[in-house]
Amino acid sequence: MSAEALLATCWTTAGDAAPLRGDERSPVPLRTRIEAAAQAGFRGFGVTYVDLMAAVADIGLAGVRALLDDNGIEHRELELITGWWTGRPDAVRGDLLEAAEFLGARTVKIAPDVTGAPWDAGQWATELAALGHDAAEHGTRVALEFLPWSNIADVHQGLALVEAAGHPAVGLLVDAWHVGRAGTPVADLAALPPERIFGVELNDFDDERIGTLFEDTRDRRKYCSEGGFDLPGMVDALRRAGWHGPWGVEILSAEHRTTDLAKGVTRAFDTARELLDGVR
Repeated sequence: MSAEALLATCWTTAGDAAPLRGDERSPVPLRTRIEAAAQAGFRGFGVTYVDLMAAVADIGLAGVRALLDDNGIEHRELELITGWWTGRPDAVRGDLLEAAEFLGARTVKIAPDVTGAPWDAGQWATELAALGHDAAEHGTRVALEFLPWSNIADVHQGLALVEAAGHPAVGLLVDAWHVGRAGTPVADLAALPPERIFGVELNDFDDERIGTLFEDTRDRRKYCSEGGFDLPGMVDALRRAGWHGPWGVEILSAEHRTTDLAKGVTRAFDTARELLDGVR
């Protein structure tokens, strides 16, 4: 099998930045991050809204696209749209879809509700289909990332919602941590419809959870094959489902955030590459 492309998701190159930790902006210039990812071997790159907008204010969307082009970044991913189920206009949604069209980003990540508020599955399916329509109008797609502490807690719930929406530009983002912490058998992933898998994120973690689910996912993820999750089984199941990349690598941890950027990004790439090459 030829080498499948790897994509450095936003937090893998963000340095000392993390979700919901005050100011989420990366202290590392976007150019430095893109160059570090490319030098490590990544052919894909992801960026958050706040970091994208900071770069756009500095060099414009054309400047961002030139950075990606010049560094051989073929696969581009933007995030994160939330609150899409309300049906209300949202600047983040509009900005990300317009940026995706200009940058050639095939995936924009979206999140479910983590507030515990009541929700209506039918309304959510309708709003998700509308979001898919908007994405398709901009030449991109939206990938729903299920979260074990949200109203869409596992891959089965995520697929049910995506199928109910019924739009070809709506699919799933399958993150190893979320699969494992939701207690989903990796073998279940082999039955996913290939047309609904829009992205995969690799990482590892210990068997024992420490703190809340959110604290554990933000601060204690590990590089591939350095924890206890059945990553080879997950890779095999997703390949059998029809997924062959690009494989995202999302490393979120206190250790990674304080590691030299080039070393940490290279370690993220090398451990993921070794994992993929070892599963035949």
